Amino acid sequence: MPEALLSARGVEVRFGGLVAVDGVDLEVRAGEFVGVIGPNGAGKTTFFHTLSGVLAPNAGRIVVGGEDLTGRAPHQFARHGVARTFQTPRVFRDMSAAENVRFGLEFAGRARRQAQDIFDDAGAILGFLGLADVAALPAGGLTPARQRLLEIGMALGARPRVLLLDEVAAGLTHAELEACAQLIRRVRDELGLAVIWIEHAVRVLMNQVDRVAVLHQGRKIADGDPRAVARDPAVVEAYLGEEGEPVEAAV
Repeated sequence: MPEALLSARGVEVRFGGLVAVDGVDLEVRAGEFVGVIGPNGAGKTTFFHTLSGVLAPNAGRIVVGGEDLTGRAPHQFARHGVARTFQTPRVFRDMSAAENVRFGLEFAGRARRQAQDIFDDAGAILGFLGLADVAALPAGGLTPARQRLLEIGMALGARPRVLLLDEVAAGLTHAELEACAQLIRRVRDELGLAVIWIEHAVRVLMNQVDRVAVLHQGRKIADGDPRAVARDPAVVEAYLGEEGEPVEAAV
């Protein structure tokens, strides 16, 4: 089995006396599509912060491409091929959509080349995302759904090997949600990136990913094939009382 491209080993995050992430392990290989789910407050976004350098863990290690990046700044993670989005899209509202993507291209620099032509210019990235018609428009004037796509475009501009997506479907209509999920699948299938996707829309995520990890109260309680995970008694119990469909109905 090939070595993991991104590896989290025994990651722990504490805020005072609160343990938000409790000894979580996760390995993701090149080209793998992994979902991370869990009830509200399970520690998903906090864990994501450690995978991108936004937050240094109190314990454990984060290894990317064989190099230990634990405690390093986000730009160091970006240079090693990790890019991410956030729950609330972070775009430059007064800049055009094309300028936002060009920022991603310039931030990454051009030393690390990829085989895919999409990484070469903003127009190609916007076309891939279905945003070519808004390239010249200010990002702040785009719909929330398109701002989310634009943020993915900025992340692609950074020429990642691993793309971290944090609830990109939040606030989308059902049709927008399905279209977004299909696009994320294309990012993995056509661009060959490893993708780790946190999402509260469990049904949609589990119908797309190769593997799913489940966090509950800061701990990982399951990790495997979506259908098997959906039948795991610990996972079903963790979701009792959550709004929406039961997790076992997700696949």
